[in-house]
This record gives sequence, structure tokens and C-alpha cells, in this order.
Amino acid sequence: MYQTLLNKQPDCVPHEGFAEWELIPGCWLQVAEGQPAKDSGPIRLGVMDIEAERDRLMKQLQIERFDIHTRAEVPVKWGTLTDPWGNRIGFFQYLNSVDAEERMQTILRK
Repeated sequence: MYQTLLNKQPDCVPHEGFAEWELIPGCWLQVAEGQPAKDSGPIRLGVMDIEAERDRLMKQLQIERFDIHTRAEVPVKWGTLTDPWGNRIGFFQYLNSVDAEERMQTILRK
């Protein structure tokens, strides 16, 4: 599932049931099989087009449609899905393209 979600193979598989992806230099997502911790929050991944990403995952992973939310005081729209082990994975999209571009430039400079 995570290979499809992230559009790439794991960067490291140290042992069975455990995989790691480097999301940006120095920032790793580690995923292990098993039960998630109670009340664990979602990891949120920024995307350029949340509706297109939802459609891609629905088709490729055959997941149920998840709702996309907005709120007047929040500068993003967001949605959350649950993986087969109960982990919540969220996506967000900046509503203002200038905000998105500024944030991307900040990340790329580091």
C-alpha cells in the first residue's frame, strides 16, 4: 500500500514487516505491521491536487472514498484515510498557490 501511496519502493527494509521511506532529505516515514497505538494521529502529506490524489488511491488501492474538508479559518483543505492496519494517513492541499510555492521553496532550500 505505501509503495502506491508514495509512488516509490521503500528506501530501506531492515527486516520483515518493517519498511522506511525517506520523504525529504533527513525525514523518514517508518511503517511496521501490527496494531497502531491508541489515538495515534495521522501523518499528513502535502499534495498539489487532493481530489486527484484521492481518485488515484481509490483506483489503485481500491480504498473507499474519503471526505475532503475545508474551514474558513484554515488555509488548506484536508482528508484522511485509514490503512489496512488502522493507521490514519492524511493529505492536505494549500488553498492559495502562493502559500504552496513558498512552502515548497522553504523545503527545497534545506
